[in-house]
Amino acid sequence: MARRKILLAGESWVSSATHVKGFDQFQSVTYHTGADPLIAALKGLGYDVTFMPSHEAQRDFPQTVEAIGAYDAVILSDIGANTLLLHPDTWLASKRTPNRLKALAEWVSEGGALLMFGGYYSFQGINGAARYRGTAVEAVLPVTCHPYDDRIEVPEGFTPVVTGASSHPILAGLPAEWPPLLGFNEVVAKDDAEVLATVSGEYGALPLLATRRHGKGRSVVWTSDVGPHWLPPEFVAWPDYGKLFAQMIDWATARD
Repeated sequence: MARRKILLAGESWVSSATHVKGFDQFQSVTYHTGADPLIAALKGLGYDVTFMPSHEAQRDFPQTVEAIGAYDAVILSDIGANTLLLHPDTWLASKRTPNRLKALAEWVSEGGALLMFGGYYSFQGINGAARYRGTAVEAVLPVTCHPYDDRIEVPEGFTPVVTGASSHPILAGLPAEWPPLLGFNEVVAKDDAEVLATVSGEYGALPLLATRRHGKGRSVVWTSDVGPHWLPPEFVAWPDYGKLFAQMIDWATARD
């Protein structure tokens, strides 16, 4: 089997800090990536992963259905809708550019595989700023977004509840007990979605892992993170960490 080509967009940020030492102060800037464990796991399992950090995705994310079609699956993880809507040519030069959210949706309808993983700039996100509600991308996902900040912080941790059949390809070979998570994005499952795992009942048994068929394509959502802070080190160290995400990709890219 040919190696599946995966585009992972997002999961990067720049932090600016001011250090005050008595009378004096100075500033520093640091660059961070959040998907390193996932990328390493997928590459170790034989996937061809292209990582496109958020600042590169604003310019370089494919603009057409044909260009997106160079990949077997696209993962949007912690990257807000504005980054894909506001190409530098539009933002800086007021030029018309393709709507990449619409291109993604059309690509899924024609047989593409789209996955969205949770984070501060996934679904509706912090202060509602991820802004996927009402977009073409939301239309192809298994869930709808709330019109407000949808982050649920669970500092004490919650244990995912597996609700799907163990025979489902995404759940096949996985144990019933998964490590705890520390937060998620609150979303609502669509009527035609299949919810395979939820958060704990204490937090409303909301969707954690859900799938949907849309046109000729498929979509998957995982409403928690792929690494810290919502997904703690013990989840990364779980022997089935890579297998879980790999099987999401395999289901999304499978065709009847």
